[in-house]
Amino acid sequence: MIAYGFSEYGGPETEYFLDIPIADPGPGQLLVAVHAAGVNPADWKVRAGNRKDTVRTPLPAVLGREVAGTVVQIGPHVDGFSVGDHVFGATASGHGGYAQYTVLNAANAAHKPESVPFTSAATLAVAAGTAYDALDQLGLRKKDTLLVLGAGGGVGSSALQLAHADGIAAVGVSSAAKREWVESMRAKFVESGDSFSDEIMVAVPEGVDGIFDLVGGDTLRAAAKLAKSGAPIISVADPTLAGSLGGTSVVRDRTAVAFTRLAELVASGVLRPRIDHVFPLEQAGTALALVEDGHVAGKVVLEVG
Repeated sequence: MIAYGFSEYGGPETEYFLDIPIADPGPGQLLVAVHAAGVNPADWKVRAGNRKDTVRTPLPAVLGREVAGTVVQIGPHVDGFSVGDHVFGATASGHGGYAQYTVLNAANAAHKPESVPFTSAATLAVAAGTAYDALDQLGLRKKDTLLVLGAGGGVGSSALQLAHADGIAAVGVSSAAKREWVESMRAKFVESGDSFSDEIMVAVPEGVDGIFDLVGGDTLRAAAKLAKSGAPIISVADPTLAGSLGGTSVVRDRTAVAFTRLAELVASGVLRPRIDHVFPLEQAGTALALVEDGHVAGKVVLEVG
């Protein structure tokens, strides 16, 4: 099969198309014909070697961590799935999504509702899945206030929408260019910059009930002062700093239960994945470069086949 990956850590010059055998699914796994694959910042960070000390990646490796497609083969000890099912989820360790076929652990896969396009389903496992896990950890209740730092991206915007679905008020900090997008999710928009904390203090003088951080650094330090005493802080961008402030990192469960809930929210129109660009697999390098440049507001997706 055709796939897109890299053979050594480095820049985009290490990426290339591979012709590799189609894998057999192991116990608890599904072999899926990929129809769409999400492109995420984590993909280029893995290729660059940013996570080589924490994430074991045998080389050469196929890029991509989230897909949607059709089950074509089922490994032993799998219940609830049949050949021909339309599914989505996170790729199993050692397998990538930028490919004609990939392997999913059944525990990290869910059925795709027929009303949800493959391109939309392929964006849920990483960004929306991370947001889901973070909100679950934060444990906020109805009418609490959540502060999201970096609210305009895929993870942040998912967090805003999930918070609204749970009756949680949200304040989203992002660039001015993403104001309309943030406000469309019924969140209070605050422009990022030196004075963002002053505006939040005026809007929420009693303090926020939880912080979800996707920025880190000085922004997180300033935001921590806006939280009520004992309010939870969860950071994707800067877990070490969050720990020093009494917070923690996201524990990414990405379970079938979470994915099923996300799919239901998309099907009902509550969760709206924003897809900015769709490329064919043949343009995987272009798609990843666009994400690496950091100038996309929504998700970038590869269509396969």
